[in-house]
Amino acid sequence: MDFTFTEEQQAAVEAARAVFSDVAPDRAPSPALTPGAVAEDIDRQLWNELARTDLLGLTLSPDHGGAGLDPIALCLVLRESAKVLARVPLLESCAVATAVQRYGGSTLAAELLPRAGRGELILTVGANGRSGHDPAELAVTARPYGENEENGTSAEESGWVLDGVQSAVPWAQAADWIAIPAHTAGGRPVLALLPRTRDGVTLADQVSTSGERLAEVRLDGARVEAHELIDAPGCWEWLRSLLTTGTCALALGLGERVLAMTAEYTGRREQFGFPVATFQAVAVQAADRYIDLRAMEATLWQAAWRISSDAGGPLPTAADVAVAKIWASDGVRRVVQTAQHLHGGFGADTDYPLHRFHAWAKQIELSLGPAAAHEEALGDLLAAHPLG
Repeated sequence: MDFTFTEEQQAAVEAARAVFSDVAPDRAPSPALTPGAVAEDIDRQLWNELARTDLLGLTLSPDHGGAGLDPIALCLVLRESAKVLARVPLLESCAVATAVQRYGGSTLAAELLPRAGRGELILTVGANGRSGHDPAELAVTARPYGENEENGTSAEESGWVLDGVQSAVPWAQAADWIAIPAHTAGGRPVLALLPRTRDGVTLADQVSTSGERLAEVRLDGARVEAHELIDAPGCWEWLRSLLTTGTCALALGLGERVLAMTAEYTGRREQFGFPVATFQAVAVQAADRYIDLRAMEATLWQAAWRISSDAGGPLPTAADVAVAKIWASDGVRRVVQTAQHLHGGFGADTDYPLHRFHAWAKQIELSLGPAAAHEEALGDLLAAHPLG
């Protein structure tokens, strides 16, 4: 079995490292010292640099000005972005664009994808529903505009109306378009895309654990044109799987950076005349976290490969995504907790960046469901698809 990445994927990693090498994790104010959001906007300088190096169109086809790579390449870049706590909607914008390319119509794709790849449009998605605990598509209803039975016009011709709430939508205030999962009267999940400024769309500020701006997106009779709604079977499920897997990539990159910080600190911090890294208790704890990271990595690439290749297996792709998120959520929490412990009081110093990584780790742990939620989902999949 060959686990090596392609030359194109490795080139994307090198390009990402070059871009992120100039990004400091403390570029924004500390979330521990800021009562609200740490900044009003995304890191525009970084966003423009990502656009300049063609990393925003990584998964788009050359027809739309992209590089034509797969979600594995996106996860590789996300892994690098998390090492510097990059304050940009790289995951959300690229994931939505990829879903539009895969499932959307030609009109919507032509309207959004070339500009998204150039960084001229920012896309985001409401994936948390009203509370974060129920399926996101159940939080919003999509009904045909005017219930068109009277004139015999179908929704495909006239459009749809959205009502409901999506909570904790990342980077919504900076986004130009928002993807909203919804359900029809028959219970069919659909994905609507609409401009943030459209009538019937209101945003209320929320703040994440990491200090970044989120928004409660309220839809009150928001009109969606027919071509702006994707009702292809499996679209929302695929996008949700890609978002979840991308979150696992963020967890892996963050965890790797934190373990490296811990190794550096314990290697130079001396006690009783020896570096504390040479003490058995310290070495064992660090080794345990290294094992966590390797398990996070293996399960991440398994999930990303299933999404990229549409390969079959004894269980649906959702099972591999659930396993990856279980390891990502539990693993990144253990990594930052051990790092705080091994840093001692220095880890709580707000002049040192470790507390920032801890805040981001907690946000990533809970994003798109904690480990317990995915354990439940995996149990349901195993019950529905008995092995052996």
